[in-house]
Amino acid sequence: MNSWPHEQCEHLVHYRVLIADDDADLLELLSASLCHSGATVVQATTGAELLEHVAEDLPFDLVITDVSMPWMTGLHVASSMRTAGLEVPLIIMTGLTDRSLADRVRLLGEHATLLRKPFGTVQLHRAIASLLPQVGCADESESERSPDSV
Repeated sequence: MNSWPHEQCEHLVHYRVLIADDDADLLELLSASLCHSGATVVQATTGAELLEHVAEDLPFDLVITDVSMPWMTGLHVASSMRTAGLEVPLIIMTGLTDRSLADRVRLLGEHATLLRKPFGTVQLHRAIASLLPQVGCADESESERSPDSV
């Protein structure tokens, strides 16, 4: 994954983003990309840490979480957030091929989207722009699976 290209998206200055993934390399790539655009990023490596940050460190403008993580899945935490009335935009990432995941993410409401791994910066930009339209990512003609997939 390349860093967030400034010519593609406006800066994410003043945005607080919580990113959760137990893959340390992917977590660092995503964090660096969003930090490079000006976002304040908080990281979690387990479902427990994700839940702790949601409970103690709100508000976040965006939560990006993997489905499969130790202790509690990102999807369980996202469902708990919705049950508690938190409508924070969510990007749910997964490398799993389970077709029911799309339906489960859809149940989280209109402020949630599924992003299947591997994905590139274009797909990440589109997912963020779909949830935070004020970010204003430009549309690109790049293919859906770019060579810089993660």
